[in-house]
Amino acid sequence: MGDPVVPQVLDLLRSRPTLPGGGRLLCIDGPAGSGKTTLADGVTDAFAGSSLVIRMDDLYLGWSGVDAALGPRVAEQITEPFAAGRPGSYRRFDWERNELAEQHDVSPVDLLVLEGVGSGARAIAPHRTALIWVSAPDDLRLSRGMARDRALHERDDVEWDVEEQRRHWDRFVVDEARHFVASGLPAAADLMVDGTRTIS
Repeated sequence: MGDPVVPQVLDLLRSRPTLPGGGRLLCIDGPAGSGKTTLADGVTDAFAGSSLVIRMDDLYLGWSGVDAALGPRVAEQITEPFAAGRPGSYRRFDWERNELAEQHDVSPVDLLVLEGVGSGARAIAPHRTALIWVSAPDDLRLSRGMARDRALHERDDVEWDVEEQRRHWDRFVVDEARHFVASGLPAAADLMVDGTRTIS
């Protein structure tokens, strides 16, 4: 990723004023498998203050969850309350059961990181401090994505069907591309990150 990325992100956050509620919201968007999760974890590990990462994977309502309703729902449940210094909440999507699961409360923190495809939605833009775009070559992203899905299936002792997962992936790629166009990405990002390089 060229120069160390995490310090760049932290400097960017520090250069921006806090939201009315006193915190900062960092959104990390980009194609599936590009390295968003790794960057989010690196930023929160290095951040000097209270922080929380919310994965967009937990907010999708299934494989077709990156739709026009996603951004407004996340804004209403999470980012609008956070920006005002109020607690928010969401229900995690259980991918194995294909249904909504337990509720998670989102208490005010110094830094909230919203990580994943859809975090750069226009409905969330009024509440965010900064938006990072992470990209990587298609073949690398596919390899990472399939390996991650397989590992999750093995962890949960669920049979893994490579052909079915590839079909899901191909449909998701179409949906994410539609989201990127609707959200003005990557042009709307404050910082572009090469997901093929190390982040520290």
